[in-house]
Amino acid sequence: MNTWRNASLAVTAAAVLALTTACGQEQGTETPNGQAVGAANPAASGGGYGSEAGYGSAGSGGGEAKPAGQLAIWDSEDLGEVLTDSAGFTLYRFDKDSAKPPKSNCEGDCAKAWPIVAADGATAAPGVDPSLIGEVTRADGTKQLTVDGWPMYRYAKDTKAGDANGQGVGGTWYAAAPDGGKAAPGEGGGGGEEPAGGGEEGAEPADLAGLSVRKDPKLGDIVVDRDGMTVYRFTKDSAWPMKSACTDACLEKWPVVEPVDKNDTEGILKKGFVTFDRPDGIQQQTIDCWPIYTFAGDKAPGDTNGQGVGGTWYAVSPDGKPVGAPK
Repeated sequence: MNTWRNASLAVTAAAVLALTTACGQEQGTETPNGQAVGAANPAASGGGYGSEAGYGSAGSGGGEAKPAGQLAIWDSEDLGEVLTDSAGFTLYRFDKDSAKPPKSNCEGDCAKAWPIVAADGATAAPGVDPSLIGEVTRADGTKQLTVDGWPMYRYAKDTKAGDANGQGVGGTWYAAAPDGGKAAPGEGGGGGEEPAGGGEEGAEPADLAGLSVRKDPKLGDIVVDRDGMTVYRFTKDSAWPMKSACTDACLEKWPVVEPVDKNDTEGILKKGFVTFDRPDGIQQQTIDCWPIYTFAGDKAPGDTNGQGVGGTWYAVSPDGKPVGAPK
């Protein structure tokens, strides 16, 4: 029995050591003043984003979800036609969900940031096909409103009718159009409020890998995304345990880099090249287990306007180090 127990403990220790090696336990010491919040494992993080941000209780696991009532359409100058509830609050859809079949992938702390819309009593907006209105039963038994199969949410940071602060958050959350699609002004839209990293002005390079290396005349070798936009690290984050200190409004200025296939990279360190499942439901790419971002203030490939911002944001070297950060 003791032999079996000792072997079991050895296997467990080896597994922990392997994970430590992958994400670099020593890197946790680089986190300044322990200021990071959130965790790679939401269940282990306690409060996560929900408690840190003081989000309301509506949604899965946080109390009774509020119904939408008579749905309406808001004609936004930036976003085009936007679906709202009866009080004029913007409704959102999540790219990580699915419509066929309807399924929500926003649970726990995510549902505190993005309260679900209850299906009971919801009525299609005037002029919209009522057959698009449906529901999906969540894991906790709550029935959530769907529009053309897409589960509907509100955003806890919208405080009044006409707010659309959730548009483009994390590159996965978008205001819903009346037919359940993404609200967009004209063809190929995506909303003027989407905090994308830029490149929309025709300067987008062709045939780049998901992540690759560019030689900047001032910074040297730095990582760029598939659009050629500079990738950044936040010194208040940590790699072990993997945590992000960029939440809420921060993500509007510093959108996360979405997951990239390890084989869709060129010149990037592969150790610790893992996906970070953030407590807000957004998936984020890491290099050497450090979460990475782009900057909304960069408007074209080659921009490095985020370098040194606040003394905490720095371009990323191919091995995941913050370029130019103080030692």
